[in-house]
Amino acid sequence: MRWMWIDRIVLLEPAKRLVAVKNVSMAEEHLHDHFAAGPGQPAQPIMPASLMVEGMAQTAGILVGHAEGFREKVILAKVSRAEFTEDVPPGYTIRYDARVEQMGPSGASTSGTVERIDPATGAATLIGRIDLMFSHLDQNMSGEKFPEENFVFGEGFRTLLRQSGVAIG
Repeated sequence: MRWMWIDRIVLLEPAKRLVAVKNVSMAEEHLHDHFAAGPGQPAQPIMPASLMVEGMAQTAGILVGHAEGFREKVILAKVSRAEFTEDVPPGYTIRYDARVEQMGPSGASTSGTVERIDPATGAATLIGRIDLMFSHLDQNMSGEKFPEENFVFGEGFRTLLRQSGVAIG
């Protein structure tokens, strides 16, 4: 995967819980258009909610993949819930906290919270809840065969895991 929406894993309880963080920066190109200045209105850059859902999907997907030693190709199958109450502007940190609800041979379900961390005070504010379902791609009911290499957990994720101190087998 080319786009990483988490910067670091800060806690891993195998097959139970994973916490990751994302630092939001004005250096990120997508913030310049979300939301750009308009006639008589200044720019109001915020992290798009869709990218926070993807950040949680990456966090929870790593948790699910790690449980089986990354032997399975874990893909997002369903967003069951994605609710946000507040925005995240540049300079703040997002903390994703993902927990396994159920896990089986065909996939897993997870629940998660999203917090915004204030850089000035370190205070965390709960701003969202995201529930996701994942499928183990090679266990699909169609019988479809996929390449042997794990294209889901590619080099970018391996680098993130190594730099965060997570054993990858």
